Amino acid sequence: MTADTSTDHANVKSTASATVADSSELLFERDGHIATITLNRPDRMNTISRAMLDQLTDALLDADRDEQIRAIILTGSGRAFCAGLDVKSAAAGSGIGSQSTTVTPTIDRRATPPTVLHNLDTPTICALNGGAAGYGFDTAMGCDLRIAAQGVKLSAAFTKRGIVPESGGTWILPRLIGWARASELIFTGRTLLAEEALEMGLVNHVVPPDQLQDKARDLANEIAGNAPMAVQASKRMMRAGLAEGFDDHVHHVFLQLLPLFQSEDFREGLASFLEKRAPDFKGR
Repeated sequence: MTADTSTDHANVKSTASATVADSSELLFERDGHIATITLNRPDRMNTISRAMLDQLTDALLDADRDEQIRAIILTGSGRAFCAGLDVKSAAAGSGIGSQSTTVTPTIDRRATPPTVLHNLDTPTICALNGGAAGYGFDTAMGCDLRIAAQGVKLSAAFTKRGIVPESGGTWILPRLIGWARASELIFTGRTLLAEEALEMGLVNHVVPPDQLQDKARDLANEIAGNAPMAVQASKRMMRAGLAEGFDDHVHHVFLQLLPLFQSEDFREGLASFLEKRAPDFKGR
């Protein structure tokens, strides 16, 4: 592992209108209802170190706990989103994937970014500013929505490196694009251009690079303009539906619906519709 920073991620302050936290390998910005988390190892193409794993987990959890944050944007600095795990450090015996890590695992996989991403109630948007490979590919796929800059490459090259998609890819990809397409992508380790990924259904939008962040923020603000408790409940129900039968799921949704009927946001949603005005949701 090349990084030796031990700076803890700063706590998000929900009372501030805009907050920027810098933990060296990760940048965190809160602006209104939107949190932006930026992987910040541009000299190493944002490859994942042990420190970044912890910082990213903390940042995601902090954002999810903040009642004022209604959408999270995950992106990278420099020319890559994330080129995967830090292979140089692993080869040197000090990083994730080194022989010492393989023999004696020290990572709590229940508290690593892929698992945390999957269980967040706050919607997540991955703004793919550059290439995503390996761990970076899985992390992008773990977000709810993906926007890619034109020309960005997505590489699921796990089998070319002698490993499997270890961070959720074998679970996510078949659900995103179907068994046959996921099989072809994983078994061949193929690299896709953003435009191919759009056609395959891996990304939601492809935009010119200079429009990427604006597009991500526009989408985040559109989400944030809706009733946050309803959005989060919808995400929880979609997640639950992946493992439930239809009858059980409909019953589960009804139980989620009952408290929403009692919320101020529900009354505001009805009133704004009848009064033909934009709603002002408070999240309560």
